[in-house]
Amino acid sequence: MNRNQLPYIVISLLLVFSLAISSCHQTGEQHQKLSVPVAHKAMHKAIANIIYGINIDSLQVKKGTVKRNQFLSDILLKQKVSYATIDYIARHTKKVFDVRQIRKGHSYAFICKKDSLETPVWFAYEISPSNYVLYHLHDSVYAMLGKKPIVHKQVITKGTIKSSLWNAMLAGHDDPNLAIQLSDIYAWTIDFFELRKGDRYEAVYQKIYVDGNYVGLGKVKASDFITKEGPHYAFYFEQNGRGNYFDENGKSLERTFLKAPLKYRRISSRFSNHRWHPILKIYRPHHGVDYAAAEGTPVHSLGDGVIIKRGYQRNGAGNYLKIRHNSVYVTQYAHLRAFARGIRTGVHVKQGQLIGYVGHTGLATGPHLDFRIFKYGTPINPLTVKSPSAKPVAPQYMAAFDSIVRHYKPILDSL
Repeated sequence: MNRNQLPYIVISLLLVFSLAISSCHQTGEQHQKLSVPVAHKAMHKAIANIIYGINIDSLQVKKGTVKRNQFLSDILLKQKVSYATIDYIARHTKKVFDVRQIRKGHSYAFICKKDSLETPVWFAYEISPSNYVLYHLHDSVYAMLGKKPIVHKQVITKGTIKSSLWNAMLAGHDDPNLAIQLSDIYAWTIDFFELRKGDRYEAVYQKIYVDGNYVGLGKVKASDFITKEGPHYAFYFEQNGRGNYFDENGKSLERTFLKAPLKYRRISSRFSNHRWHPILKIYRPHHGVDYAAAEGTPVHSLGDGVIIKRGYQRNGAGNYLKIRHNSVYVTQYAHLRAFARGIRTGVHVKQGQLIGYVGHTGLATGPHLDFRIFKYGTPINPLTVKSPSAKPVAPQYMAAFDSIVRHYKPILDSL
């Protein structure tokens, strides 16, 4: 069988199913009760005999897993695939898939003839749980990419914070990666380092399955985070080809700036006009916020912008960066151990982009980030900056957005 036969297999299955349904309608209700299950079983059996888009009724399948330091040639030679075929695949199918990208732990399968030699006809390598490359090994040799059917199952969950969001996920038997998604959704509206015991979350999200196996999280469709300030709804909605999260009134949850440029342990020093300097032993202004964090902690840009200064101050900020975000705001990141690759003056950066790593260069007693925000050139307290919202749902899409809210909000409220 070759790839040109695949459409005919699908069409044949549809005809079988259609004929079964037609026969049921023609012979009355009693006959329908008998025929439809039979048709379904026949169709199920036909689908079960298709793997990687190939009907394996007259073939056999041998599965395996790529071992450490194992290459495509090692795998194919064990099944007596010729050197000429292996060389052709390596040289002439790179545009489909580069065989040097084969990785340890990934699954593969040979689809062979049921003869005495068990001649391999197809070889499939799973690039990911849902994507694969299929090589035809017999007669004409070629490769093509394929995708397994993906099933999205909707899940509704809730939980209460006792120590951390991550632990709450584990206690609720949820995928802990949901905590990361919720942290991203609420990055601009909730400070997850200030979560309190008793704060609650509710979410409607998708789990992804391939071949009946759970492979990861899908999209969070709607969520609510209940803190002492009240509920914080988030609804996923796409407009103009871009998806985003909005509150129940259609306002974007995004902000121009992140709440903080890093994951920190604590705030060791706050914005002040009269602070005792631990090294100089004098009182002087400290127009920034010191975030205590482990040496090497990643530091990210607070928002989109361009790097206007990268330098070093031995008796001051140590390694530091300045980023201009617009005509109003500039941010500064000081005492960095090192800069991220490619970070230099004139480079444009995106919100959340890695720019450096926490250190204690310059005048510093320990590893921390000295973070500062300047508004029209004047330093302001980073902890009190109110960043404007991103674009809301456009008026022409509000009816569609409202239908999303009417569907998911009662589900969340019922929890």
